[in-house]
Amino acid sequence: MSVLWFNLLADGRAVAVVLAAVLDRVVGDPWGWPHPVQAIGQVISWGTKGVLRLKVSPVGERSLGVGLGLGVILGSGLVGWGLVRLSGMIHPVVGMGCTVVLLASCFAGRSLRRAAEDVLVPLTTGDIPTARERLALYVGRDTENLDEPEILRAVFETVSENATDGVLAPLFYALVGAFLPWGSVPVALAYKAASTLDSMVGYREAPYTYVGWFSARLEDGLTWLPCRLTVLTIALLSGRPRPVLRLCRRDAPADPSPNAGWSECAYAAALGVQLGGRNVYRGQVKEKPLLGDATVPITGDRILAALALTRRAALLWLALGVTLLVLRAWLQLRSTSVI
Repeated sequence: MSVLWFNLLADGRAVAVVLAAVLDRVVGDPWGWPHPVQAIGQVISWGTKGVLRLKVSPVGERSLGVGLGLGVILGSGLVGWGLVRLSGMIHPVVGMGCTVVLLASCFAGRSLRRAAEDVLVPLTTGDIPTARERLALYVGRDTENLDEPEILRAVFETVSENATDGVLAPLFYALVGAFLPWGSVPVALAYKAASTLDSMVGYREAPYTYVGWFSARLEDGLTWLPCRLTVLTIALLSGRPRPVLRLCRRDAPADPSPNAGWSECAYAAALGVQLGGRNVYRGQVKEKPLLGDATVPITGDRILAALALTRRAALLWLALGVTLLVLRAWLQLRSTSVI
């Protein structure tokens, strides 16, 4: 068995994912520090402006949008692979450090918790204007006229939606990458690039209708499986899997997003609150479908409970992923008759 653990540690993939999760938990993404998403976002911005300046037909914009999306996603993965390779050539410890930092940058657990707490703190003292201002940094809806219940709903919806695409889906792809020849970093960074593309250009409204069409649909496809696994995990962790899954099947399909509604509904059902309703975006009113039953009101404690569910789900996935990596290492050693 000691040979098994030596083999696993020598490969380093399980260790890297665990250390990255710890780093995100302890440090997160400090304000002002350089971040891979900033570089990815800058490339997307340049590429999008270049495409829109050409003023081509809708078909042309879609074609160029496909090229932009694939270029950013594949380029991000390739750059991540190259950085890990080059740093590993300097020294294995440097390579491990590079891997851990790049992987941790793909996880947003601490950032999500910090964003929620940033809004909740002024609410505890009744400072609604400050809570509105801080909320505007994290959501797309208009916040100027939101009262406390609506602010709390916006925070809960942000926490429950981003639990999938900001925390659990990147972890899923990091674990998948650990089983592939390229490793965790290229796969996780490629997913992060797809998610960033969707958040920047994946809109039906002009001017992104055509240039962002491919990016939006690709991100939906990449997030579909980890989102369903998130729903199942949250349902199991709630201790009431059947009622939670029943509510998700009842309400989530009404949401126009193939993933966001399912993620939000899982958390709403698990914690007995109701999400959705009237939102205002740039002065335009949009009615979102109601998700879950309003058994209890949304409070700061409910939001903290949602964050705790995400943390427990990530730990469960991490434990399962490491167990499978250990099992693979054991099978490889057994096949070579080392054990």
